[in-house]
Amino acid sequence: MGEERLGGMAAVDGELAALFEQSGGEAVPAYERVKNLVSAQIRSGRWVEGDQVPSEHQLVAATGLSRMTVNRALRELAAEGLIVRTAGVGTFVGGAKASSPLFEVRNIADDIARRGHRHHTEVILVRAETIAPDHTHLRDSLGATAFHSILVHYEGSTPIQLEDRYVSPTAAPDYLAQDFTAITPNDYLSRVAPLIRGEHIVEAVLATSDECRHLDITPTEPCLLIRRRTWSATGLVSVARLLHPGSRNRLEGIFGR
Repeated sequence: MGEERLGGMAAVDGELAALFEQSGGEAVPAYERVKNLVSAQIRSGRWVEGDQVPSEHQLVAATGLSRMTVNRALRELAAEGLIVRTAGVGTFVGGAKASSPLFEVRNIADDIARRGHRHHTEVILVRAETIAPDHTHLRDSLGATAFHSILVHYEGSTPIQLEDRYVSPTAAPDYLAQDFTAITPNDYLSRVAPLIRGEHIVEAVLATSDECRHLDITPTEPCLLIRRRTWSATGLVSVARLLHPGSRNRLEGIFGR
């Protein structure tokens, strides 16, 4: 790594101090200013995946903040996937994994936009289907007929989620008329049948051959599968399988008392 880059030992306190001054005004909490400093260098491409970033000690010395404040900033950046901290080794720019909320139901297009990338959707199918008698969990939940959609969500040119969803015609009667290249099912359903309760079941699985083709992965690629059911005030709205290539995604959540 050359002297022009601030990763690792090439970082100097003067350069870090100057960056800290640019990271926000006095109204911005100190730990957020440290986060802004680090994330701005990563998002600009100045620090790239695998680069060693300034240590906690260097950031404390350059900013004049407490170790506790700097540690909080680095912990939150690590939780967001921007950096990877390895005890006894150092802190490095993380890989480009998308994060999906474990305890929330959010619009994937909004998550991708927050990361500064472009979302687009490939529609595999959207149709009404008679639920097969052996799919008792779907028939018991949604009835004999349901709307079925299969979509692939892209972040830039990379497929990051296959969404296989069955929807209650009673809860969302105009579902089949929607243009899911322009809006997501989550966006539409949150407007016509607002969520009051959800259920997530997370599994590690291997994709089927068709799913591998849609996600552009090999048959041996481990995947994260979220099985999701959502309810509105009038009853069950949808049952979905959300399949994520493991190398491109991570699940995260915050909980506490």
